[in-house]
Amino acid sequence: MLSFIQRLDQIVWGPVMLALFVGTGIILNLRMNFLPVRNLGVALKCVFGKEARIRERKEGDITPLSALTTALAATIGTGNIVGVATAMVLGGPGALVWMWISAFFGLATKFTECMLAVKYREKNRLGEMCGGPMYVMKNGLKNKRAGRVMASLFAFFTVAASFGIGNMTQANSISEALSNSFDVPPKVTGLVIMALSMVIILGGIETISRVSQIIVPVMALFYVSAGLVVILLNVRQLLPGLADIFCMAFSPRAAACGAGGMITASMAEAARWGVARGVFSNEAGLGSAAITAAAAATDEPVKQGYISMTGTFFDTLVVCTVTGLVIACSGVLGIADPSTGQPLTGAALTIAAFQSALGSLGSVFICLGIVLFAFSTILGWEYQGEKAFEYLSKSPKMCMVYRILFSGITFTGATMSLQEVWSFADVANGLMAVPNLICLLLLSGKAAKEIREFHSRM
Repeated sequence: MLSFIQRLDQIVWGPVMLALFVGTGIILNLRMNFLPVRNLGVALKCVFGKEARIRERKEGDITPLSALTTALAATIGTGNIVGVATAMVLGGPGALVWMWISAFFGLATKFTECMLAVKYREKNRLGEMCGGPMYVMKNGLKNKRAGRVMASLFAFFTVAASFGIGNMTQANSISEALSNSFDVPPKVTGLVIMALSMVIILGGIETISRVSQIIVPVMALFYVSAGLVVILLNVRQLLPGLADIFCMAFSPRAAACGAGGMITASMAEAARWGVARGVFSNEAGLGSAAITAAAAATDEPVKQGYISMTGTFFDTLVVCTVTGLVIACSGVLGIADPSTGQPLTGAALTIAAFQSALGSLGSVFICLGIVLFAFSTILGWEYQGEKAFEYLSKSPKMCMVYRILFSGITFTGATMSLQEVWSFADVANGLMAVPNLICLLLLSGKAAKEIREFHSRM
């Protein structure tokens, strides 16, 4: 069974899917005359403006900034630590450039899915906002039957992904990090995660957003600051590291210099792993962030689209870049693991990179980073999975059952081996994107019209 799921995983996240992700971003940029990219500065100004922190006299459950931080809670996760390291081993240092390229085009993708989510959102019987790709498909597509089928498929895969990639795998990462660094028993970790998540999650989106608005900036600042310290302490190796990054991004076949001489990769491998890990990290095209964006208190879908698309900037172009530069300038890329004889990869590589400048403190920083990143991902994904579950069940009251079940499953994730769950969650995560990307392409004309009309008014 495991081998079948792993083969399916390779197909789902294969070249066709990655081309669909990047191709959708390119088409959306062309149809919108690259306005999302050109207005990134405007979007960042909106994020830090006063209006993003208030929701007076506007329909919505949370402030625009809270919608962004809750979405970031789900996207800034272990992929920013483990995923970047894995991409730089399998695709070479040049994979980091392809992560930047995917993020560049992904800005338009994230903008479009979040803008449309606000435009086509609904209110449920409790007066709460419901939105996301499933409502865009149901209300926005001309072929209503096809729209309902696509919406149901997206919602089903989102619920499956919320329990897997958004819950059990994150709890498992926290458990492993605390067990390896501080010998904390997995059952103790599981009980603490379950209790904390239940207290926060049972309060609904308002409680989740309040916690996210605190934890996301703190954890990002904590991790980025530690990474910049490592880069400064290894500054003499920064230029050679950057040379490897750019040379190997576009070289038919190259090897990293210095200590990383064991790492060889082609341009195709750099592109494959860079795009895959970039998409996995910032989730532009999956449609998950759009569910949270729909809860924002706003009367301007385009403005919320701008605010939400900065999530891709912060996730990939800031946090992932820091991880990549730390690894590139540390001299540990390509060093073999004594126990296996294979190059260090994943969390072990990032830990070694931080230890190159901070010693034993490096592993502590990474452990705390994994704990904060993974726990915030659990919170962010709960809301996204809950709204997908509500769409399928057609009953807002059933959401309380989902919250309790979701909180309880964190204990299972923290205390069990999850190899099959990881692979299945990865498949469900990828399959979410298929109906979402198709929908974005079908509605690209409407998105272009919306953004042009907004700028003509402004």
